[in-house]
Amino acid sequence: MNAFALLPQTTRRQLLASALVAAGVLGLPAGAAWAQAGAKGGAANLAMIGEPQSLDPMISATDLVGTIMQHVYEPLYTFDAQWNIKPLLAEGMPAISADGLTYTITLRKGVKFHNGKEMTADDVVASLTRWMEVSARGKAVAQEGVTLAAKGPLTVEFKLKAVYAPLLAHLAMPSGMAGIMPKEAVAAQLKDFIGTGPYKLKERKPDQYTVLARFDEYAARSEPASGYAGKREALLDELRFVPVPNATTRVEGVLSGQFHYSDLLQVESMGRIEKGAPNVVPILTQNFGFPYIVFNTKEGVLAKKELRQAVQTAMGPAEMLQAGFGDKRFFAAEPNFFPKGTPYYSDAGAKQYNQKNPQAAKDLAAKAGYKAEPIRIMASRQYEFHYNMALVMAEHLKRAGFKTELQVVDWATLVQRRNDAKLWDVYMTHSGLFPEPMLSPPQMGSGAPGWWETETKKAALQAFNGEPDVAKRGPLWGKVQGLIYDEVPFVEVGKFNALSARSAKLQGYAPMPWPFFWNTSLAK
Repeated sequence: MNAFALLPQTTRRQLLASALVAAGVLGLPAGAAWAQAGAKGGAANLAMIGEPQSLDPMISATDLVGTIMQHVYEPLYTFDAQWNIKPLLAEGMPAISADGLTYTITLRKGVKFHNGKEMTADDVVASLTRWMEVSARGKAVAQEGVTLAAKGPLTVEFKLKAVYAPLLAHLAMPSGMAGIMPKEAVAAQLKDFIGTGPYKLKERKPDQYTVLARFDEYAARSEPASGYAGKREALLDELRFVPVPNATTRVEGVLSGQFHYSDLLQVESMGRIEKGAPNVVPILTQNFGFPYIVFNTKEGVLAKKELRQAVQTAMGPAEMLQAGFGDKRFFAAEPNFFPKGTPYYSDAGAKQYNQKNPQAAKDLAAKAGYKAEPIRIMASRQYEFHYNMALVMAEHLKRAGFKTELQVVDWATLVQRRNDAKLWDVYMTHSGLFPEPMLSPPQMGSGAPGWWETETKKAALQAFNGEPDVAKRGPLWGKVQGLIYDEVPFVEVGKFNALSARSAKLQGYAPMPWPFFWNTSLAK
């Protein structure tokens, strides 16, 4: 195992990506094939899984957009390497009133946007108002009755109707980011992508590349770098994000030296990448992310809870994981949403996990009035493990007497179709595990595809989110987890790890769930 770095401190990144419409290795800007650089200067070629659906980090909550645009936009808070919340554009942690309903945040002085303007509280209020209107995360915050206002040139005040423990975690997330922009740039559809980050947007050619250039007037924090927190320095002149949907091509590209980083590779390519040492460094991000299956609770055959319970009874997640990942280094079949040793570990609902009981499922379905309607399972082969798991799931359901219809579409189409409740019954996706349960999956909030909205959910989450003490929140999470197994809005299949790779020339790279490239340089 000494040929690659095990990274137990990192959490498996959410993998949801946006439109994957490019094919093969696409053209780079002139001179991009090789980047010769020392400690400062040069350009890094970064092979990503596809074309970003948008460059708007609020409207798109996909990780691909977050990965790229976190270099351009910054939030008030972020996470360090241990997933503690730390200030970024905020001067420090907020002053919180005794009743927990008022957060007063002082902003850093002298932070400049890419257009040269200095950031003020008015910019923050305008940006976060838009975030609460267009971002799924922002809407979740707005639904809690959160309001904000400028209380001076560098002071912002949040007012809450009730204690809401996840507030700062929502503000810190790179995906669906609460990024700050000049108030003049705020619009329903962004035309100018202007942030405060160490890099600014230089050029985008859809299906070819997105190029970011160093922002020379970037105002870095002084604290030591840790995860996404602390000092950020743009050592590279340019970051060139290249859409490469074919994972084999991403492997070949990093092995040949064409790419300095290749994201999300097939697990079976581990051996080849290990053989590429010392020129290539495999990265096994070993911790807990999870594939999960979303059910349509609003319309269609599975709108009835009892039928979703029957489907859950028929499924065998352990076999699905084996089909999806093969190598046991990359998955674990576990019913708990959070690992042992964390505040949110719970065995609630464990008896409903991995039953693979076709007869019991058939009996439950008959009792619920199932009349052989087809269950439409939507999956994309651009995430091959989605497709492989969907095949096994369909077989499990057939054994229990269900009719199934497997709809195989590209990821961009799935992302679009899942918003229409009339088009599907089940879709395959995956997410990551974060220190705050309300951060993922989006079905924990309100309005996400699947439309899980029940009074029992509302009551359980109200109790959980209204308790700021982590020690007390743990048992309350157990009740939420038990409710998920009972109402079956989604099924967590298990846990998985993932593989990426970098060139040994890319120095200073610090693995985190969303890869970032400030503080990195290229060896000559």
